Amino acid sequence: MPHLDPVDALLLDECPTSAESVAVFDAPALVEPLGERFGDVRVFCDDLRDARLVDEKLLVDHPDEMGGAQLAVARLPKSLAALDEIAVSSLGRDDVLLLAGGRVKHMSHSMNSVLAKYFTAVNASRGRQKSRVLRAWGPLADVTGDWPKIRKHPDYQLTLAAHGATFSGTKIDPGTKLLLDQLRLSGSDVLDFGCGNGSIALWLARRSNRVSAVDVSWAAVAATQIGAAEMNVTVDTIWADGTAGFADGSFDAIVTNPPFHRGTAKDSAATLALFDDARRLLRPGGELWCVYNSHLPWRKELNVRLGRTRVVAQNLHYTVAVSVR
Repeated sequence: MPHLDPVDALLLDECPTSAESVAVFDAPALVEPLGERFGDVRVFCDDLRDARLVDEKLLVDHPDEMGGAQLAVARLPKSLAALDEIAVSSLGRDDVLLLAGGRVKHMSHSMNSVLAKYFTAVNASRGRQKSRVLRAWGPLADVTGDWPKIRKHPDYQLTLAAHGATFSGTKIDPGTKLLLDQLRLSGSDVLDFGCGNGSIALWLARRSNRVSAVDVSWAAVAATQIGAAEMNVTVDTIWADGTAGFADGSFDAIVTNPPFHRGTAKDSAATLALFDDARRLLRPGGELWCVYNSHLPWRKELNVRLGRTRVVAQNLHYTVAVSVR
């Protein structure tokens, strides 16, 4: 059995002794012990890095396929919207029990309120090793969710979609707005790395660029696909961990509002890997446009890892920089 961290260990101990079927959300380390205990297990992981830890035969393609299990087990996500979609996806039986665990420092009473939209009873376990589990049961009758959500942004001529775990939901992130207001590209083959809700990719596609959009989050890729369909534009969306799958010299430009978190933890590894790989991906003279939190040292990193970098816009919170291969 894989090593279980305190959250997973507490989730496993909170599980009942029997259940006809189990749905596991974003908790790859629990798949094996839950499978041994209950047999019938289905799994959904938003993060591809988590999905790769699970037997492909157990994975479902969409959270909608998770409903109908008697027991649902989840790692508490960072956002309330993601928890909302997990709750909705766990529905389907009158006797379903949802267990969602996390570190106490990342939990809030708002999480209980989200679950109370769908269940008659919600409470919390005792704390153990700075972790707790929320329990929800007794699904409310005739209550359904409305995922994915869609919103129009006339000022940017964008229609954005979002699943619960999609970065920025259906909003245009303030850093992305600063980037789009400055963005001027000379080439036509463009990569949006860490596409989130597709704000950048869709904006580029509407201007007749040939756009590839990549993200490690299923919710990001799915949202970008929906947005492209709503706007009647073409975007090549890829659920992938990084850029290794692209050929050398594939792009005239890379445009990114890159990640520096994985869940609640700070993690810049994916962003720094992109900076390292950009020289291979870009054609001679190609540009990398990047928006980032102004306190981060990305201009220095870009100068070292890619090439000369200039700042084209900056405010108290965000910086837009352009690097030339």
